[in-house]
Amino acid sequence: MITLYTFGPAFGLPDPSPFVTKAELLLKLSGLPYRTDTHGFSRAPKGKLPYIDDDGTRVGDSTFIRWHLERKYRIDFDAGYDARERALAWSVEKMLEEHLYFALAHVRWVDDANFESGPAVFFKRAPALVRPFVKRVIRGRVKKLLKAQGMGRHSDAEITEFAARDIDAVAAILGDKPYLLGDTPCGADATVYAFMIGIACPVFQTPLIERVARHTNLVAYVERMRARFYPAE
Repeated sequence: MITLYTFGPAFGLPDPSPFVTKAELLLKLSGLPYRTDTHGFSRAPKGKLPYIDDDGTRVGDSTFIRWHLERKYRIDFDAGYDARERALAWSVEKMLEEHLYFALAHVRWVDDANFESGPAVFFKRAPALVRPFVKRVIRGRVKKLLKAQGMGRHSDAEITEFAARDIDAVAAILGDKPYLLGDTPCGADATVYAFMIGIACPVFQTPLIERVARHTNLVAYVERMRARFYPAE
């Protein structure tokens, strides 16, 4: 059986990482049996989650996980869609993962109130004596990463506008379709759902929550995906 290594549910989300949620949704879409394990971070092949262990083969990164499942199990996550539609789905996926993600990280890690109500809880396992130091160091690394990537060099208002354009683009592409490309989910729907619930999570105070809410098609899409893939939650 495939083991998916995760952080575990947090903030009312299946996982605080949209990439972990994406990987789990791909496994759900695949129909393959799997289990989750929240104790594998120290053994992550690329030093991050998610990764899977598939009968001894470890695969890190959500996109490589998808490709592994497609190749080994002959799964076509975009079955029924043509080359243009597949290219569109890839473009949406990369917009969210390579652009919106950094706005999401800024919301959670840079804003003091959001950090304390969100990522700060991850450090509760650290000994009380060193906890403030560990929090400061890790948070500083995230801020440095955001600055190096470029998103962290912008003002809060500019970052919000960047993210809002991404959200609007997803809503426009979705239109009145049940799923991103049409009547059936494609691989990129795993990413879209993970990021929409992540950016609209009420634990974090951001105007982007309202930006998602103003798109009735996105709200309906999120509920449709939740009902289909996480019906017990």
